[in-house]
Amino acid sequence: MKALLKLAIVAILANATWHLWGVYSAHFKFKDAVQSTTQYNSGKSEQEVRARILDLAAQYDVPVTEANFTLRREEDHTIADGSYMRPVELFPGFQVPFTFNWHVDTFSLPGALPTRR
Repeated sequence: MKALLKLAIVAILANATWHLWGVYSAHFKFKDAVQSTTQYNSGKSEQEVRARILDLAAQYDVPVTEANFTLRREEDHTIADGSYMRPVELFPGFQVPFTFNWHVDTFSLPGALPTRR
């Protein structure tokens, strides 16, 4: 009986870890992609960068909309801030809402291209 209880606890922890990994992984990939976008698109208009951020949100399955992020440019800096809430199933049938905040402040030079490795 003790062994079954331990196995059940391990299974619950593995399930929660798997679901948390999925949402945090998507969040960090999205944030990195936004940072690259803001850094290497200094020649694009603010609306074009906004549209690209929304495309990235759809690509990474992150619930970011036009209403829950801001984008502004200050001289050579592009600053993007946002937050979103996403439910995570920690236990089968039990979802907990997690809030994810992101902030990107990049310095970009006109004509700068990403380096290839």
